[in-house]
Amino acid sequence: MYFTNNPIYVLSILCLMVILAVYAGKTTFGKQFGAALLVIVFTAIIANLKLIPSASNSIPLYSAIFKYVAPISIFYLLLNVNLISIKRAGLPMIGLFLIGSLATTLGILISWFVLSPERVLGEDGKIIAGMLTGTYTGGSVNFNAVALEYNFQENGILYAGTIAVDNVVTTLWIIATLTFPIILGRLWRGKPNFKTNTHHTQDQHPEDETIDLVSLMWLLFLGISAFNIADLIKEFIPQIPSILTLSTIGIVLAQTKFIANLKGSHNLGLYLVFIFLAVIGAFCEISAVAQLKDVGITLLLFAGLAVFLHGIIVIILGGLLYRDWEMIAIVSQANVGGGTTAIALAESFGRKELILPAILVGTLGTALGTYLGFFVVYIL
Repeated sequence: MYFTNNPIYVLSILCLMVILAVYAGKTTFGKQFGAALLVIVFTAIIANLKLIPSASNSIPLYSAIFKYVAPISIFYLLLNVNLISIKRAGLPMIGLFLIGSLATTLGILISWFVLSPERVLGEDGKIIAGMLTGTYTGGSVNFNAVALEYNFQENGILYAGTIAVDNVVTTLWIIATLTFPIILGRLWRGKPNFKTNTHHTQDQHPEDETIDLVSLMWLLFLGISAFNIADLIKEFIPQIPSILTLSTIGIVLAQTKFIANLKGSHNLGLYLVFIFLAVIGAFCEISAVAQLKDVGITLLLFAGLAVFLHGIIVIILGGLLYRDWEMIAIVSQANVGGGTTAIALAESFGRKELILPAILVGTLGTALGTYLGFFVVYIL
């Protein structure tokens, strides 16, 4: 239907979902879930009701949000980061992320031997296993790197179905990582010294600062310009991910007094993250998985069990080592969902000192994911 594909209409609905999620997140019931989770759920519902486009009939607006809005939101959130605040969180995050990457690989291998998906998927099963290993270590870059090597994208229906399953599982894991710190915090209490110290070193940048015209015009200029510079550098040096350059610019600027005095960068960045999460919700398309029937069910079980096993391993080892459940959830999300969703989690938990480490481990995942993906294809 033309109306539902109209980008202005769709954008207005995405904005409305953010409004509803923020207000719902302030209620007694909604506080248990948080606005980040609610915006995903709300948008997933209306997308599956066909009120807005979903993954199978995606529109350019969604691609633009992924390409422009998500990276710029990271830039704005990094403008609040003081490098001193990550001293304690840096090494634990990297250690946990390496554990999470190993857990992803083990989860895929165990899931393979438990479910034997090759009986339904055939030889494509090994390639899919490698693609999922890559994406649940570092993100879609690794997913597509493995797919392109084997020309898997030419298998249109199965390729699209694998993407649909990946979107569904990733969305479910965002919900899980927003929820399990609350539950585990009651059942297996965290180590107070570590958690208190990391909270103590949070930036003192107030979250409720009202943005003024001067701050707004500078923030918009800086965000767009930084994105352009990062894109330009990538043109000349393709080996450097543009998000890494963009993040570096944000970190450097954040240390200056002028940027520190700008108001509203946190709220602007968080709002853009919510818009990004709304699209994640829209991509959670149940019908696309169902249409594949046996293949779809096999893919969903295979990917779902692999991510579940990843979570169990990360929770057990992370609990034994650190028992900071919010940090463990953020690291796991950096693996499965990527840096942007990990940042959304850090914001949702109020752990601003973990924003930069989430970016760094997300970049590390991009570096590791393709290697682990090909490793899995090779050994299977």
